[in-house]
Amino acid sequence: MSVNRTTVVGVVFGGRSVEHDVSVVTGHQIMQAFDRDRFEVVPIYISREGKWYTGEPLAELKNFQDEVISYRGVTNAVISPSVQHHGLIINPVTGRLQKNEVKRLDVVFPAIHGSHGEDGTLQGLLELADIPYVGCGVFSSALTNDKGFTKDLLKHHGVPVVEGLVFTRADWLARRDELLAKITASMAFPIFVKPATLGSSIGVGRAGDESMLAMALDIAASFDRRVVVEPAMTDSVEINCAVMGYGDNIEASVLEQPVSWEEFLTYEEKYMRGGGGMKSAERVIPAPISDALSQRIADCAVDAFRAVDGRGTARIDFLVNVEQGDIRLNEINTMPGSLAFYLWQETGLTNGEVVERLVRLAQEAHADKRRNTYNYQTSLIELTASRGLKGVKGTKGSASRTSTR
Repeated sequence: MSVNRTTVVGVVFGGRSVEHDVSVVTGHQIMQAFDRDRFEVVPIYISREGKWYTGEPLAELKNFQDEVISYRGVTNAVISPSVQHHGLIINPVTGRLQKNEVKRLDVVFPAIHGSHGEDGTLQGLLELADIPYVGCGVFSSALTNDKGFTKDLLKHHGVPVVEGLVFTRADWLARRDELLAKITASMAFPIFVKPATLGSSIGVGRAGDESMLAMALDIAASFDRRVVVEPAMTDSVEINCAVMGYGDNIEASVLEQPVSWEEFLTYEEKYMRGGGGMKSAERVIPAPISDALSQRIADCAVDAFRAVDGRGTARIDFLVNVEQGDIRLNEINTMPGSLAFYLWQETGLTNGEVVERLVRLAQEAHADKRRNTYNYQTSLIELTASRGLKGVKGTKGSASRTSTR
């Protein structure tokens, strides 16, 4: 790609997720950050029902106060999984007098929080299409989207985590009393209950007694088929750190300490107060802790990001007992609200520099992927055709690697 050619970036936002509104805001913050002299930004909106659209009216946040898909210029679109298109098919279903259009995308920037976007599903589509994309790959996206599985892997890598219990909705519906007894026997109140794969504090409850615990479990199980239960670490404060990079080159941002009006940082506190997304929430930056403890948390964040094979960016949330110096990783968020712009600003990067760096990291990861061999031809088909399908097992043929892509 010529360095002088405008890079075409498709920003995907919205989605079939309870975090739809947050995603719309994040998507527009990302689009606004790009230098339009160097990047052509293509808005790609996915409705709450899962329908895909593109068009210039989608680039204006104010239009989403109305029925945005009814605006003139908004058109149905899909990202094709075929490598021959390498981009967006506009008007994919056309009538006799209509034509569709293929818009080539150099990079896709997913800005969807939670289900059907942050969980590896959108990343899988982009892998099939062979389009570079910002953020974690299929495996790390799917893994980190589930709080329980993430902690299992991190413990294996020696990263300290907040311990808890994980069970399914089916377990809860079938064995309520047994699970309540198991939870209260293994941890003291207050207790946090969370849907395993959601963010933005949606469905999260803080229970002070058994009746509140049962209610919180009912709510969490209505949002997700897996539920995480953890003790509230009342002697700890929340400290968050953003990371960015690929491979061995990963850097950490300045740290923050969110300040909550409630017993935990709710959806309303994160997004509804102050009108600035996650930046509007009360927070202290840099976090008021020692330099030595800050460095330990930053190092732990980088180690955790490497352990889950992360790339691009993430915000990693910790619970820290400052007096004892005890650090516990709580969650990894691979599509943080507002893309954690506010943390990178305090680290010395503008929003434009953040999105440009993430695009370059996506291109670097894609170039690395293209070093893999995908075309591996053998004589198996010819031999099977001549012998019949009954003898397939154990059939041996001469194999040769013929090309790379």
